Amino acid sequence: MPAIKPISDLRNYTEVLKEVDAVSRVYLTRNGHGAYAIMSIEEADELDRLKAAHSIVADLNRSKERAEKEGWVSDDEIQAIMRD
Repeated sequence: MPAIKPISDLRNYTEVLKEVDAVSRVYLTRNGHGAYAIMSIEEADELDRLKAAHSIVADLNRSKERAEKEGWVSDDEIQAIMRD
């Protein structure tokens, strides 16, 4: 469960950082509105991997749609392109 704290709590940042782990973020507010999130490096890395995977899947889906609309390229055509 994420912790929600005012940004002024960063005056004692060691206490705030103790609440951050691989599964728990700390959200900081400014004037009562969400402003920042503090997360572990492990969580940030996992988020980056998920974003990259999502991007690849989206690209593959767009490619499949285009191929179905415009036609697939045969293996022979690809090999000919690679030779040139």
